[in-house]
Amino acid sequence: MLNNILQWAGTVCLLTMYVLMSFFPHLHPYNIVAGVLGGLCYLAWTLRVRNTPQLIVNLVAITIGLAGLYKFYG
Repeated sequence: MLNNILQWAGTVCLLTMYVLMSFFPHLHPYNIVAGVLGGLCYLAWTLRVRNTPQLIVNLVAITIGLAGLYKFYG
């Protein structure tokens, strides 16, 4: 059950990111925040199911998102 919740929460966050990027670019950096939250949900899921390739993708995506937030606020 928790795995499904993590995957669906990650999916909602990533879809929110794409909607914000595509239709509301003036709301930047909320799209990055949504992407990082989605990445964190999927990271938790990958740790639970031990999916190493997906773990690497999520770690890279989260790192890029956090770097983007640092650039925006830094």
